Amino acid sequence: MPDTAPPLLPQPRALDLDRRSRVRVSEPDRRTEAPRLPAQGYRLTIPGDGGVRVEAADDAGWFYALQTLGQLRRLSPDGAVPCGVIEDWPDLPVRGVMLDVSRCKVPTMATLLALVDRMASWKLNQLQLYTEHTFAYPGHEEVWTGSDPYDAEDLARLAEHCTDRHVELVANQNTLGHMERWLVHDRYASLGIARGVVRGPLGMPMPASTLDPADPGALALASEMLDTLTSALPGSRFHLGLDEPWDLPPSRWGEWGEWLRQLRALRPLADRQLLVWGDMPAAHPELLDALPDGVTVCEWGYEANHPFGARVAALARAEVPYWVCPGTSSWLSLVGRTSNAVENCRRAAEAGAAGAGGLLVTDWGDMGHLQHLPVSDAGLATAAAVSWCRSSNGMGTGTEELARLLDAHCYGDSAGRLGKALVRLGDLHLLQPLRVPNVSALVLPLYFPQLPVGHPLHGDLAPSHLHAVTDGIDQALDDLAKAEPRSEHGRLAVDELSASAELVRLCCLDAAARLAGDGTLASVPDTTRAQLSQSLGGCIETHRQRWLARNRAGGLEESCAWLEHLRHCYDEGGADDDWAGPLVARLRARDRRATP
Repeated sequence: MPDTAPPLLPQPRALDLDRRSRVRVSEPDRRTEAPRLPAQGYRLTIPGDGGVRVEAADDAGWFYALQTLGQLRRLSPDGAVPCGVIEDWPDLPVRGVMLDVSRCKVPTMATLLALVDRMASWKLNQLQLYTEHTFAYPGHEEVWTGSDPYDAEDLARLAEHCTDRHVELVANQNTLGHMERWLVHDRYASLGIARGVVRGPLGMPMPASTLDPADPGALALASEMLDTLTSALPGSRFHLGLDEPWDLPPSRWGEWGEWLRQLRALRPLADRQLLVWGDMPAAHPELLDALPDGVTVCEWGYEANHPFGARVAALARAEVPYWVCPGTSSWLSLVGRTSNAVENCRRAAEAGAAGAGGLLVTDWGDMGHLQHLPVSDAGLATAAAVSWCRSSNGMGTGTEELARLLDAHCYGDSAGRLGKALVRLGDLHLLQPLRVPNVSALVLPLYFPQLPVGHPLHGDLAPSHLHAVTDGIDQALDDLAKAEPRSEHGRLAVDELSASAELVRLCCLDAAARLAGDGTLASVPDTTRAQLSQSLGGCIETHRQRWLARNRAGGLEESCAWLEHLRHCYDEGGADDDWAGPLVARLRARDRRATP
């Protein structure tokens, strides 16, 4: 970004502003049609007399011109903006956000509406709510009872709010894998390939999760779900999921394509453009030949070095429509992995420049959705910037500028501290040697307390690494204490990030205590474990309070169960070698009760 350019999010592709000549402007009340501008494009002219002129290709272009003008105003204490001309339009027609609302955390409607407002101000134009069991399907109450699901009235309200802000609300319902919340119930268990607890990737225990594509009952269930959800949320697109069908054996991989063809033929989807995740076609390219018409493959990968280029090249050769799908790197981290998220989004946008129909940044909530919403802001903002105009939003831009943009256009922090704290916390994991895909190694003791700390897993991890992390936490907490956010989102973020930072500190204390022994929790002295347990008790109480500020209560107890399990391990002095989360624990307990 040029030194003379104001920090806008996203940065326009062409602007000629005189920052020495500033004027208070009136709100433009009409636009001039500009058919030669690309779709969603605009030309914003700010003359010296303050009479703003907007030329726009369409309604979206008009809306985005006003967003840019609003950002210019926010950057000035007195509301005066620089004179000149901004001409702008997007690289990609679809710039979306997928929010996981099925891994315990179901945001309140107020939280969703505020998120849409932020998205729209950054020129993001699609929201997908990823659901497994958190839509209230009539007649299937046992699946969603207790989860505080959304219903048709919620979706209608959200869709209206989105439409007014040029955001498309798209249903995203998994319909093959990740169906464990259905298959755990006796009524649906026979529709799965497997039952109970199975071994997933790397031999990890997990609930049976994949519908049986050969079972007519599975297709009937999927058809009923799709009929209900498409009626509740009309639109031109539908995301079917179809990722990670873990229980599908290699001899049956071809059934993935047949299942997709059967879904494509269902009446509720007849007029929809369908989206599916790209992991199965990427691993089994022969499936590309079986794709029916009207299907777009969403190529996803969440590490900075994900091979987006090679993957989308294969899709292009097969003449398959595709989107690129990076992630926010928020999940399984507590405080994020900032630099990874930034580079992941940039590389996705770079690969998608050659022909992607859109960029969809994903925000997952694996294993209890313990991270708070602001942890995703860095990834969301980066995705907004690079999907709008990659060339003007610096593929080499560092996190300092990102922090400044977040303070200006997300938190309203005039002190310039909150964004700095966020990106600092998100890179703390780089201060230690272990790199684990999709996870911050700092929090492994929380999720998997049975894993030893030190060799061979953690390499050369030493107390000095952990001291560096806790020093970084102290610096971030100091910034948070001095932040002056004007937005409600920013004010909540201060408390949420502070709580998360303290939980990461506890993980460091846990790791340090283990390093002093043989790496296991059993080698930690009783007094130290008692102190850790007491501290974790305070963290759990804070987690409950922070959760309820933005989210419905359903799912809170399961989220807390991840933390309560660690506390139990502190109290007992050891961990179950086969621990894999509260859902697996409940299934095993049920099976034990059922065994004579």
